[in-house]
Amino acid sequence: MRFQILGPTNVLGEDGEPIALGGPRVRALLTLLALHAGHIVGAEQLVDGMYGPRPPEGVANALQSQVSRLRRALGRDLVEFHPAGYRLVADPQDVDARRFELLTQAGRQALAGGDPHEAATLLREALELWRGAGARPLSDAPHAEAAAAALAELRLAATEDRVQADLDLGGHRELVAELSQLTAAHPLRERLRAQLMRALYGSGRQAEALTVYDEARKLLDEELGVEPGAELAAAHLAVLRADPALGAPAAPSGPRSRQGLRAQLTSFVGRAEELAQVGDRLLASRLVTLIGPGGAGKTRLATEAAEHAPGDVCFVPLAPVSDGADVPRAVLAALDIRDALLHTPDRPTVGPVTRLVTALADRELLLVLDNCEHLVAATAELTDLLLASCPGLRVLATGREALGITGESILPVAPLRLPPPEAGNPLDYPAVRLFADRAAAVRQGFAVDAGNLAHVVGICRALDGLPLAIELAAARLRTLSVSDIAARLDDRFRLLTRGSRTALPRHQTLRAVVAWSWDLLDESEQRLARRLTVFVGGARPEAAERVCGLPEEVLFSLAEKSLVEFVDGRYRMLETIRAFCAERLAESGEVAAIRDAHADHYLDLVMLADPRLRTDAQLEWLARLDEESDDLNAAARWATESGRLELGLRLVAHSACYWWMRGHRVTSANLAADLLDTLGPTRLEGLDEEYVMCVLITGWTGDADRLSRERLAEVRDLLPVTYLPVRVEFLMMLLSMFTGPPSDLDEAYELLMSTVDRLPPWQRALAFSGAAFVSQVVGRIDEALAQFERSRAAFKVIGERWGMVLVLSGLGTLSYEQRDYESAYALADESLVLARELGAKTEIAEALCRRGDALFVLGDVTGARADYVLAAELSRRNGSMETLAWAHLGLGEVALAGGDLDEARTLLTQARDECPGDWYSTTDTRTRIDAGLTEVGRLAGDR
Repeated sequence: MRFQILGPTNVLGEDGEPIALGGPRVRALLTLLALHAGHIVGAEQLVDGMYGPRPPEGVANALQSQVSRLRRALGRDLVEFHPAGYRLVADPQDVDARRFELLTQAGRQALAGGDPHEAATLLREALELWRGAGARPLSDAPHAEAAAAALAELRLAATEDRVQADLDLGGHRELVAELSQLTAAHPLRERLRAQLMRALYGSGRQAEALTVYDEARKLLDEELGVEPGAELAAAHLAVLRADPALGAPAAPSGPRSRQGLRAQLTSFVGRAEELAQVGDRLLASRLVTLIGPGGAGKTRLATEAAEHAPGDVCFVPLAPVSDGADVPRAVLAALDIRDALLHTPDRPTVGPVTRLVTALADRELLLVLDNCEHLVAATAELTDLLLASCPGLRVLATGREALGITGESILPVAPLRLPPPEAGNPLDYPAVRLFADRAAAVRQGFAVDAGNLAHVVGICRALDGLPLAIELAAARLRTLSVSDIAARLDDRFRLLTRGSRTALPRHQTLRAVVAWSWDLLDESEQRLARRLTVFVGGARPEAAERVCGLPEEVLFSLAEKSLVEFVDGRYRMLETIRAFCAERLAESGEVAAIRDAHADHYLDLVMLADPRLRTDAQLEWLARLDEESDDLNAAARWATESGRLELGLRLVAHSACYWWMRGHRVTSANLAADLLDTLGPTRLEGLDEEYVMCVLITGWTGDADRLSRERLAEVRDLLPVTYLPVRVEFLMMLLSMFTGPPSDLDEAYELLMSTVDRLPPWQRALAFSGAAFVSQVVGRIDEALAQFERSRAAFKVIGERWGMVLVLSGLGTLSYEQRDYESAYALADESLVLARELGAKTEIAEALCRRGDALFVLGDVTGARADYVLAAELSRRNGSMETLAWAHLGLGEVALAGGDLDEARTLLTQARDECPGDWYSTTDTRTRIDAGLTEVGRLAGDR
């Protein structure tokens, strides 16, 4: 937003349209906050500025009321409350008064530094921020007289500085009328009188200049009883002496040379930070290279940086140059240095490099070498020589890769920032603003609004925030709607083909942009680039080397050439580059072989990771699998599509523990269901554990069509509930949850106890927990408590947090059943802390439900409701239907306790519909739901 207080207070939105603010008090409040944007303004100061010396009774409430109105107008987040007052959350430079102060200061510095041309430009820009010749600052805050007077004084001083700059540039005649008006308005302002004398004298009007002095001397004597000051007296003496310097322009620095720079036809969007970085780098280094993928906006950034750079600039476009030997000649042409017309034995031909060194040896110049990627070696050689020979030279280069010269400062130019999924206002992000700006240029009246925002953000994300791609997409609005463009981006290279006719051919279509980079790769780089597209979420170097069959050095070379980017230890491709290279992979006929290698790699990874998830290294390996999650899913899909069913079963089965701990219910259930559909009635010998795990995964979302009674019966036939897994360790936990307790609990208990000492550590800890649950079912509470504590100690020795969460849940249930609700609450809270540390979303939701149950019976209905609401949201996101049913059950019981029978019936019915019908672990939930609905019916009948 832009805030205007140099005149009536206005606020302009991102689209440049004014925002309705409301009445005078709201406008006064905003004026005072904007004056100190980014800083806290005390409530007392605001009251003084809004109401003056006689504030109304209850002024604190009145102030709060105006703050509320202002928040409604601007958005709640823009007006922050602090104990000391309020703060407008805005960049001070978005307020015209602050920009005016900064520009005025810069103009005064330029004037003092002997650059009147720059000073005049800056000061005019500053003064143009005032809306109207008679504009009164802070006019909507009439009681802020001191601040308004200070701004008015600064405006007058800036006007005097601007006049001085124009006088130094020789604009005497043009200034006489303006200065006459200014001296009439400010008759005691001596500097204005001295400037008017100089303007008149420089216009050949010496007598009138002396008259101005006499009038000023007389007025000062009559009004103030003082003599003219030093500046006015010096001007008088100079006129009397006919000093030539008084009427001639001071030796100006003159306009800077801007050779080769074209005036831009579009606005510069979203690169203010990078522009400042380029300026800082050029101050610190004589060679700065902007690198990045094609279409990232390197040329435009370099152009803007050159426009803002002090001193002379020469812009050299190297894109049309095809031979490295022609680079020096291209620089000579840009500098407008032509060949000598006559060569004789006495005047032999001088080579272009020598002529360049001679021409630039004593010159202060910024040389911009744009689009060097196809001429890297030649450009690097010339740049190195020129920098060594010409001490006043600085070079700003752009390309897909660095020049590789000692002392080079490399600045990557990334795509424009994209709004994250939870972004408050996507228009705050440069990629969306660029689309909106370019779209408005091709379709009159276009604006990003609630109706098209999702499509616009989707387009910008799909195009990786690449400025050129976004501009090409916006250009299609001439013939397509935003939704049509978004829907067609799967075929982006056919869609985005309508660039500027005057642009270089490789910038006219999206395909040409990427193809240019592709053509600059050698054969091994092209081979790796196309094979690397098999990775969905990028790859670590060792994974890329194994799957793609090429050494890491080739991957590093692709990174240097901006075909891949290095982010958080992984090498990733922008989606547009990946789509292009995937086409090349399809053309090569290597798809099946590379995807097989990819799937084999991820089976090896998950086989390595799975047992470590149940050790003290689980956080490290969960994080590692988080990195690889998308590729793990892709490997499982490929195993199904390609008919590698054994690979698929093993991948899915050994991913189960990770998926369960991370709450990836829906995706994993779909992967398992697709695999089982492809497998059909076939059973692969020796893979019963993997098959059963795959079947159980299909039921994670509570879908009865997938985990039917028939499938559960098949699972029970294949592996009884007392079965102890050999290969798929995590199956031990899931079997009882889905298939229920054994028919003979005592026999099951004895079996567990007889085998527990022979089990591996994690299974041993889980066996103690299983024995505790069996004891709980048969009513041996003391024994259940003892076994839970043994399990808890065993998991603690292993360092396995998920197991400890499981045990805490069991202990919490026991405490709840024993009506020790304080302990139940404490155990649920402890479980919640561990689950959050682990990042286990399903367990977080379950712990919230347990804590909500305890809070409810302890009388904290508000706290219980909050826990249930959060649990429902988490469960809905990860497809955990049993926990979602539990959360809605809790909310229904809260509504029932509050007497809202309709709400209670709705929530309890919803919980009943969501609760998986064949899960042993949801028996208690279904019982509570039925009891709640019965109570609702009874009370409704009574009513």
